[in-house]
Amino acid sequence: MEQKNATRENLIKYVQQYREIEITDIFKYLFQSSFGCEHLVASEELAKDHLEKEYSVFDAGRTRLPLVERLDGDYSRVSLEYVDLGISTSTFARLFCLSAKKEDDGRQALEEKLCIASEMCKIGELPFDYEVFSASCDEWRAKGYPAIHHSENFRREYSPAYRLISNRFIPFLPVFAEIDKKKKNNRFLLAVEGGSASGKSTFSELLKSVYGCTVFHTDDFFLQRHQRTPERFAEPGGNMDRERFLEEVLIPLTKNEKVILRRFDCMTFSILPGEDIIPTPFTVVEGAYSMHPDLADKYDLSVFLDVSQEGQKKRIQKRNSPELAKRFFNEWIPLETLYFNHFNIKEKCDITVKIEE
Repeated sequence: MEQKNATRENLIKYVQQYREIEITDIFKYLFQSSFGCEHLVASEELAKDHLEKEYSVFDAGRTRLPLVERLDGDYSRVSLEYVDLGISTSTFARLFCLSAKKEDDGRQALEEKLCIASEMCKIGELPFDYEVFSASCDEWRAKGYPAIHHSENFRREYSPAYRLISNRFIPFLPVFAEIDKKKKNNRFLLAVEGGSASGKSTFSELLKSVYGCTVFHTDDFFLQRHQRTPERFAEPGGNMDRERFLEEVLIPLTKNEKVILRRFDCMTFSILPGEDIIPTPFTVVEGAYSMHPDLADKYDLSVFLDVSQEGQKKRIQKRNSPELAKRFFNEWIPLETLYFNHFNIKEKCDITVKIEE
């Protein structure tokens, strides 16, 4: 029932936004909501070529679509105007291709959404004749629900120019734009900050999938036994071996040298043997305390992932046992909060991304 209501509300908003809409545009909206872009991706090279050709004639002044338009599902339409805002055509094409996956339940989802739309036509919530809409559905179903184009009227009135992108990438589009604008030199270093369960590791993996970048984790640099003193834990940002991280990771990165990564083993409280890492030109450091004042000047760009207290609590309880969750709430989060507040970390980061619960 909840999904049905969401589909109904989304369709009402859609027809209110596009007064010149036709039945085929409703079909396209529901098709994209159900199947995404799986049917459009032949190869990344072709996707980039097609995007560049379309962008070469793109006129941001003519399109009447929003910059980002969320569909009734796991995808959004992202306007080619984002290229004007900094996202390179290579990154745009990469996001498009990474968003393509086979939706095994796509047909079922589409038919359920079409039933909802038909009911809405019947009671006057959509501006289409019920009999005509139902007959059009039957005709489309008989053909096997092929991909469908916008109506000529829609294209003339709104000049749509976009790509379907998975919603998992959408909150980070401004970050991708800044990365693409700034990573022009031979070395580019990005810090991803935020509290526990804010999604730092997940976002870093997204960055890795998009850019092929190397990722370092501050969680590999917990305090050694001799550093675990009351004075150290009372120090804002003291809950990390930032001295070792600076010497062994950040300084070599700034010199374009290999990193000998020696991870801290929480099971044995020892430092593991070194692993040679040849970093990529674009490198990511993710983890709380990565923007400590002793480290912050080494980065070219910094991002803070901002999750609400309630959202953080739900995420931690979902991922961990009650005993471990209690340690987060009683030990680690208070230390992070002290550090964030003392150094105004969120305000000092270049970009803040609100993380949805």
